[in-house]
Amino acid sequence: MGKYAVGQSVIVTTEGDITRESVDAIVNAANTSLLGGGGVDGAIHRAGGPAILEACRKLNGCATGDAKITTAGNMPAKYVIHAVGPIYHGGNQGEPDMLESCFQRSLELALAQGCKTVAFPAISCGVYGYPVAEAARIAAATVKRFLMSHPEIEEVRFVLFNTAIYAEFEKALRETE
Repeated sequence: MGKYAVGQSVIVTTEGDITRESVDAIVNAANTSLLGGGGVDGAIHRAGGPAILEACRKLNGCATGDAKITTAGNMPAKYVIHAVGPIYHGGNQGEPDMLESCFQRSLELALAQGCKTVAFPAISCGVYGYPVAEAARIAAATVKRFLMSHPEIEEVRFVLFNTAIYAEFEKALRETE
């Protein structure tokens, strides 16, 4: 587990299952329908139960690069922030800006809801094919920049599902300003 001080806040990296995190909000790597899918999205919908799907049905989807918030259902977290990351097409179709926007919008929603602790997965790094090292750098830089001006969020966790992705996020957090 890595720990990085950012202003008055802290970023923590851990390998594990985001659905078990006791935080105010967990972020879901969602698709535009918000109605469930594979990977983290499917795991969150299964762990949270029908309350999440019911809440998502009322949101009319979500654009890539944006995020929307719902209950966390049966999970220990209070909320799920559904962030829609970009599908990677080589990096020249606005993917870095859309990925940055996912993290920014998620943190804005968390702040608006009064959340002090937020857990993120590696958004777009699964089936959406985003190169992990590049995604980790974008995530680290965006979260650090946000925390410097919003100390109300006390802790951001990157909860990563395997050792290779964990290592890339650790490296990115050490190397980004």
